[in-house]
Amino acid sequence: MGSLDWVILHRCRWLYGFLLFTLRSIPVGIAYAVWSGIGIVLISIAGWLIYGQRLDVPAMIGIGLIVSGAVVLNVFSKSAVH
Repeated sequence: MGSLDWVILHRCRWLYGFLLFTLRSIPVGIAYAVWSGIGIVLISIAGWLIYGQRLDVPAMIGIGLIVSGAVVLNVFSKSAVH
């Protein structure tokens, strides 16, 4: 494995640790929804920056809805602990 692979592996472990830490105060369903949404957005950005993959308008609208859903869950939901 190259040094970049180790950096990516370390970051994944670090982010997974944050997910486990948040499960102490956030219900699993909300944590999973936010975690998945963040993952989709970050992978889409990485695909654009690294591989030059372009998203069409429906894909950008879908990603916008995912981000909006995460915001609604965190700001307005009574299930999320604030």
